Amino acid sequence: MRTLVTGGVRSGKSRHAESLLPATGPVTYVAPGPAIDDADWADRIAVHRAARSASWTTLETHHLAVGLAVEGPVIVDCLGTWLTATLDERELWEAPPAEVTAVVRRLVAEAAAVLTRRTADTVLVTNEVGLGVVPAHRSGRLFRDLLGLVNQELAAVCDQVHLVIAGRVMRL
Repeated sequence: MRTLVTGGVRSGKSRHAESLLPATGPVTYVAPGPAIDDADWADRIAVHRAARSASWTTLETHHLAVGLAVEGPVIVDCLGTWLTATLDERELWEAPPAEVTAVVRRLVAEAAAVLTRRTADTVLVTNEVGLGVVPAHRSGRLFRDLLGLVNQELAAVCDQVHLVIAGRVMRL
């Protein structure tokens, strides 16, 4: 089963996504986010790690297709941090929008191709960005537009999409 779990920040989507996979079996937890030298960020990561089963393995990679290619159940948390890392790594924040979109589309197509071949349970966590105001800055608008594209492309190859709001789950 391939499941995309979306929702707002602190909606409970990670907790829900983790509950979709076996707590006692082997699971690969793909952490695709950027490396940030920030105490608050480090604390958030520590809390997430402490909540995970000891039988789960963490794979830190910015290459989404590589993370999805591992054997067995996989959780990717989250696509928003993956997108940020991708834009940072390739220095695309100020690039022309068409160039940025082409790069992201190519990477998402690679990930979607791997995802469609997976037979083990796979859960993708992402942020829902379409419910807020239009960001005031270019980088915010770029991120919102690209993550919306990423979410749509990967949802199209998932068997289920779950929307989490205030800890409550709606299966779409």
